[in-house]
Amino acid sequence: MSRQTHYRACHLCEAICGLVIETDGDSVVSIKGDKNDPLSRGHICPKAVALQDIHEDPDRLRAPVKRILDDEGNNSWQEISWDEALDTTAARLAQTITAHGVNAVGVYMGNPAVHNYGMLTHQRNLFQHIRTDNRFSATSVDQLPHHLSALWLFGHKLLLPVPDVDHTDYFLMLGANPLASNGSIWTVPDVKKRLQGVTARGGKLIVVDPRRTETAGIASEHLFVRPGTDALFLLALLNTLFSEDLADARELADFTHGLEDVAAAIVDFTPDYAAAHTGIDADVIRRIAREFAAADSAICYGRMGLSTQAYGALCQWLIQIINIATGNLDRRGGSLFSSPAIDTVVSNSPGGLGRHHSRVRGLPEFDRELPVVCLAEEITTPGEGQIRTLFTGAGNPVLSTPNGRQLDEALQQLEFMVSLDPYINETTRHAHIILPPTSPLEHDHYDLSFHLFAVRNTTRFNEAVFARPEGALHDWEIFTELGNRLARLLGTTEQPAVAPHEIVDAGLQIGPRAAEGLTLEELRKHPSGIDLGPLTSRLPQRLATADKTINCHSPEPLADLARLREAFSQPDATALRLIGRRHVRSNNSWMHNYHRLVKGKDRCTLLMHPQDIERHGLAAGGRATLSSRVGSLEVAVETSADMMPGVVSLPHGFGHNRAGVRMDIATRRAGVSCNDITDDQFIDQLCGNAALNGMPVTVAPA
Repeated sequence: MSRQTHYRACHLCEAICGLVIETDGDSVVSIKGDKNDPLSRGHICPKAVALQDIHEDPDRLRAPVKRILDDEGNNSWQEISWDEALDTTAARLAQTITAHGVNAVGVYMGNPAVHNYGMLTHQRNLFQHIRTDNRFSATSVDQLPHHLSALWLFGHKLLLPVPDVDHTDYFLMLGANPLASNGSIWTVPDVKKRLQGVTARGGKLIVVDPRRTETAGIASEHLFVRPGTDALFLLALLNTLFSEDLADARELADFTHGLEDVAAAIVDFTPDYAAAHTGIDADVIRRIAREFAAADSAICYGRMGLSTQAYGALCQWLIQIINIATGNLDRRGGSLFSSPAIDTVVSNSPGGLGRHHSRVRGLPEFDRELPVVCLAEEITTPGEGQIRTLFTGAGNPVLSTPNGRQLDEALQQLEFMVSLDPYINETTRHAHIILPPTSPLEHDHYDLSFHLFAVRNTTRFNEAVFARPEGALHDWEIFTELGNRLARLLGTTEQPAVAPHEIVDAGLQIGPRAAEGLTLEELRKHPSGIDLGPLTSRLPQRLATADKTINCHSPEPLADLARLREAFSQPDATALRLIGRRHVRSNNSWMHNYHRLVKGKDRCTLLMHPQDIERHGLAAGGRATLSSRVGSLEVAVETSADMMPGVVSLPHGFGHNRAGVRMDIATRRAGVSCNDITDDQFIDQLCGNAALNGMPVTVAPA
């Protein structure tokens, strides 16, 4: 066959970079950046080649499998037909629901689900028949505090302001490393060039992080901060803004309430108080507050390092309060709300907190999902509502959630487990049946999620690169087929098989760009996407609060200040605290089975400052035992002057050395799982989000 050219948006991280893919028959010849994509402008990162690697990976399942015991009593896998796989799964789900109720079924959805529009549009086809309280997802080990602060302030979990990096004069960034992540809850392809543009036009980029990250390396200034103290730093900034009369909400003042209540509540959180705990000098804090207020436009932004700590929700709320108090929300060069072609804010519920609680520990739900830190105990603790059957979709919580060893053991107690996943990984090896979807290049693509968080309004739809193999099912078809089989067994209503692209077409025709004639047919004529223009001011109309106002005096974060005061009433005597780190060639646990992304030196090392290595009797290049309340692991030590003394860093997503994993390259570069020592009891008490950063640990020579 002759060569063909295909256009595609990469879905392997949040940057959604445009690609040009050349094929020859059934083979990928090249993957390059699409220079005509109005958002990514030709930029790609090394992960783009993984689309070819995923498609060609011999370890990827092409047909359903069921777990059986071989003659020696070991687990083995047998290919089965789709009818057997779906019928068996539906029957086991129905048996559990009939015998024990819907709460006896647990659901866990992983991070990749939000990158695949078929999983987003069709989950309901199954889960409407399983209205369980025991739903979990990667949200509660990630961005839950972002959504919660958006709900408190703007009335909807998805109203997340987008940093207008291309026009700002002052960028204050905390706990984020977009040069490694390509942006997170911030769709910002070619982020290095965009951030360099801030300083090139005379602006400042200030990075606050316990490690001098790749992003800090290009910043105007980097400040070390002790893990878990970011809320004190942010409060001290606000305190300075209010006490020195620097706060000015500008155009926001007409529809903003409660800033005076915030000012009164934080009067004791001074820069001097923060300096004693954060490690950042009080005069530096005051200077940054003054610079931020004086800038023509400014952004305060924080990500994983802030969200996944003991005060994550408070931190994300404070970030937005700073942007509001200085009038930098809904303003060019500040943070703005996008205008996506399909408005997922309208099509999603606003969210809520604490409408029900977990059975064992009493942790609150958010958006009808419980914190994943309580998944294991909900499986192992007897009683009404105990999880007996588990559905996982595109997730690997054994490696990605706290105290993974505990969950690993808990999964063995399930009566039945089914996984929608293309791999036999550390989690799905416990499944009785695995339902593998088509590869990413075998289905069409529209990004429903990340256009909402993009630095420019664009839209694009792309057809599949390769035809679906005979007998294969897309993930949306799996949800539909399984849901309809379960409906027949339970006597509930079946759903028609409406394809995702039909839903996209309907969304475009009722969306905010419908008047411009934007339809799926029109999008197909522009495979590199259509530019819909820059971000613009959208308030107060975009607000989802009942009175179209921003309510800053949210009772929950204001009440949480008491917990913060109590925690820091005494000096911190903890010798070492653990943080994670990200690499541009990796994305959680599902990017480690591709040689081009894992080759080179070992990346699963424990970064330590030279002083800490000497203090604890270790040797650079040697091995250490890293321990916490829940366990220990042995890891190679790497010296790094980029680490703040008293802080150690270990990347997440590794630990592919468990028996039964069928990911050949990953197991050969197994590394260790940081979540074998993260603590399921160490959480943000306000919302239940995991506190993966700032956890107390000890080290000793291995």
